[in-house]
Amino acid sequence: MPKCGCLIFAIVRNYVRVGEYSIPVTQTVGDLPAVLARIAKRNSTMKVRLRLGHVLAMCLAAGMLTACSHIQKTVTTSWDPKAAAAYLDQREVSWMGWPGSARDHETFCVSCHTGLPYALSRPVLRRALAEPGPSINERKLIENVNKRVRLWNEVEPFYSDKGYDSGKTAESRGTEAVLNALILARYDAENRRLEDSTRAAFKNMWALQQAEGSGLGAWSWLQFSMEPWEAKDSQYYGAALAAIAVGTAPEDYRLTPEIQPKLSLLRDYLNREYATQSTMNRVVLLWASAKLPELIDSERRQSIITQVRDAQQSDGGWRLSSLAWPNGWSLDSLARMRLRADWTRQEGRSDGYATGLITFALQQTGMSTADPMMKHGLLWLSSNQNKEDGSWPSSSINERRKASSNVGHFMRDAATAYAVLALSENSGATSQGSVAESRSPERR
Repeated sequence: MPKCGCLIFAIVRNYVRVGEYSIPVTQTVGDLPAVLARIAKRNSTMKVRLRLGHVLAMCLAAGMLTACSHIQKTVTTSWDPKAAAAYLDQREVSWMGWPGSARDHETFCVSCHTGLPYALSRPVLRRALAEPGPSINERKLIENVNKRVRLWNEVEPFYSDKGYDSGKTAESRGTEAVLNALILARYDAENRRLEDSTRAAFKNMWALQQAEGSGLGAWSWLQFSMEPWEAKDSQYYGAALAAIAVGTAPEDYRLTPEIQPKLSLLRDYLNREYATQSTMNRVVLLWASAKLPELIDSERRQSIITQVRDAQQSDGGWRLSSLAWPNGWSLDSLARMRLRADWTRQEGRSDGYATGLITFALQQTGMSTADPMMKHGLLWLSSNQNKEDGSWPSSSINERRKASSNVGHFMRDAATAYAVLALSENSGATSQGSVAESRSPERR
C-alpha cells in the first residue's frame, strides 16, 4: 500500500480505499477535501490526520497518478484487420500442412479451433481489406470440405475406433457432418445460392442425427476431455452449430418441408438439455437462436443475456475458464475453474475467445452498441490485439501449452476469428475513445 504522510490508502480497481472507506477514482481533486472531511466526521480517530484536507487531497491525487497510473492511462482502441488476416492465413497454412491434421485421400481434418473459425471470419476480413475474392487458403479449405463431402462414403473418419475408445468413428462422422454443412452454408450465404455440395452436406448431417437415447435430436460428437469443443458436454455445442448451419443457409433452406421433423427434434434436444449446460454452450445457443428464433423463447434468451452480463469482468471482457464447465456446481467444475487437468493454475484474465464469441453472439441478437455490456466488450477486443502478430490472447483451459507450439496457438486461432467477427460486425464503432474513459465508476 502506498503511503501519503500518516494516511494509508490503497487503490483497488476503480476505487481508492481510505481506511475502510472507498472513493471512486473519478472523484475530482477539487472534491476530495470535502469527501475526506465527511470521512473524518464519521471516524474521530482520523480527524487530526484529515484536518488539512486539501493538502492530503493533493497527496492522494499524486499517489493515484504514481501508484495506479495504469487505471487512467489511455488505451488505444484501434485494431488492425490486415494483421488479423495475416495471422489467420498463416495459421490456416500451418494447420493444413501439419502432419497431425492430414487424412486420407489427400485431405485434412477441418478442426473446431482453426479451420471452422477461419471459414467463419476470413470472408469478413476480405471485405474489410477490399480483396477481390477468396484467399488461396480459403479456396483450399473449401476444396477440402467439398472433396470430403463428395467422397463421403469413401473417406475414412477423422478418428476411428482403432487406437481409441469405441465410438470414435461415430463421433468423428457426426462432428464432421455438422462442420461441413456449416462451412459450406456460410460461403453459400455470401453468394446467396445453395450449392449442390452444400445440400449433400446437409443430407449427410441429417442422416446422422440421433433418433433415440439421451442424445435424441443431436449428433455424436468427438470427446477427448478437451473443453470447450471436444468434451462430454460438447455434443450440445455441436447441436447448436447444426442449428446455426441451418439458419445460415440461403434460399430459405430452414423452411424446407422435409427437414421440419428433424428441426423439431433438434429444438427439443436443445431445450431438454439446457439446464446442465455451461455458459459458453448457452452463448452458442443464443447465437443459434438469432438464426432460428423459434429455437428458444424470449424468456430463455433474456436469461442467457443476464448470465453473461453478470459474468463480465471489470475490464469489460470475459474469462473462459470460469464459463466453460457444465452447470450444476459439481466439485469437478468448481476445481476446473481454478486448475487445469495438469494442476497448473487457470488464467485469471479476460481472454479473446470468450470475449469475442460472447460479444459476437450478443450482436446477433440485435443488442445496441450503446448497451454498456456491449460497449465494454468491444472496447476490450479493440484494445487487446497483439501488435506483433495480429492475434488475440487465449490459452488452453485443459493443460498448459507452450505458446509458440502449434497446439499452443489453437485457442488464439479461435479467439482471433471471433474477435474479428465481433469487431467487423461493429463496423468500426470502437475506433475512438479509451477503455479508461468508458468504464463506469460503479463497476467493481
